[in-house]
Amino acid sequence: MIVVAPQLSDWGETSANQTIALVEYFLKNYNIDPARVYANGYSDGGLFASDEKIMGWLFSQTKRTALSGTIPEELEYVPEGYQQPARLSGTLEKLEYQTWESFSYAEKSQKLTKTAWVYLPYGYDESKQYNILYLSHGGWSNETTTMGTPERPHEFKHIVDHAIEDGLIQPLIIVLPTYNNTSESDSGSYSLALRLVDNFHNELVNDLIPAVESKYSTFAGTTDLKGIAASRDHRAFGGFSMGSMNTWHTFEYCLDYFRYFAPSSGGPIGNRAYMEEIVRSSGHSPEDFFIFTASGTDDFAYSGFKRGVMDMGTDSEVFTFGDSEAKGNLSFREREGYAHDGRAANEYMYNALRFFWNAE
Repeated sequence: MIVVAPQLSDWGETSANQTIALVEYFLKNYNIDPARVYANGYSDGGLFASDEKIMGWLFSQTKRTALSGTIPEELEYVPEGYQQPARLSGTLEKLEYQTWESFSYAEKSQKLTKTAWVYLPYGYDESKQYNILYLSHGGWSNETTTMGTPERPHEFKHIVDHAIEDGLIQPLIIVLPTYNNTSESDSGSYSLALRLVDNFHNELVNDLIPAVESKYSTFAGTTDLKGIAASRDHRAFGGFSMGSMNTWHTFEYCLDYFRYFAPSSGGPIGNRAYMEEIVRSSGHSPEDFFIFTASGTDDFAYSGFKRGVMDMGTDSEVFTFGDSEAKGNLSFREREGYAHDGRAANEYMYNALRFFWNAE
C-alpha cells in the first residue's frame, strides 16, 4: 500500500488544486491501480476529504476509462467484398532490427538481424498517435504470412483496409514479426516453435518494440521500459494457433506492456490457478487487461482451447467473463463449422479489432 500524507495550505481552492496535482503526479509516476484509490482524513482533514467537489473530481480521474466497445453475442462475419483490394489502401513497410539468438538471449553471444513487416493505415500521419497491434503468425509460417508484402498483399490486409475505410475499426499500426530464430523453417517444428514463443518476450520488449515505436507514431512517449509500460493501454498482441501460444506467453511475461490480448485456437498455457498467479505476481488488477478469445467448432484445437478458457473464467477471483471492459476481462466466442484455417484466423482478428479501442 502507498500512503500519501499531504500538508494542506488552506481550506479552500489552493489545497484543492494541490491535492489534484498530487493525485495526478502519483497516478502518472507510480504503479497504482486507478480503481483502488481512497481518501481519508481526521478532524479538519476529514472535512476536506468529504468535500463533494474535490472528491468527485478525484474519483472521476481515478475511474478507468474503457477504451473498447462491446463484443456481440455472435461474431460478425467479414463483410462481403473485403477480401478484395480497398480503394483507400494502407501500406506495408519492411523493418529490420537487431536482436539476439533466442536460447542464448541472456548471454547476448549471437547477434541476429531480423525482419518485421509494419502495416500503416491509409493516410498515416506522423503528427497523430496510433494504437498498435503486434500480430504473431502460426506454425509453418513467417512474417509475411498474415498480411503479405507490398507486391503480394494477402487477404487480411484488404480486410483491415476496408474496415478502416468504412469506419468499422480505428486506424492503427499492425506489426507482423516472426518468432523464427536462426532458420526460416523453425516454425515448422512444433516442439521447437513452442520453445521459441516461450522465449519471444525477450526480443519483443527489448528489441522489437523499441525499433518499431521509435520509428512510427504510437502513444509511447519513450521506448525504454518505463515509456512502453506507460503506453500499455494502446498496445495489443494477438495470434492464431501457434500465434495464440505466443499471445498467451506475452500475457505471461509482458502484462506490464500490453493491455489487450487476442489468442485464438491455441492454448491456454496453464490451468486457472496458473493464469491467476500470472496476474497476481504482476501487480496488476483484473481491471488492467482484456483477453478476447475465439475458436471454431470444427477446429482440432477447439475442445481443448474452449475447455481451458472456460476454466479460467469459472469461479475465478481474477478472470470474469464479460462482453465489455465494464463487465469483465475475458470473453470467448465460437463460430459453428469453422476449422483451423486462414478464414477463421482472419475473422477472429477482425472481430477483435472491431472491439479493441472502439468505445462508443
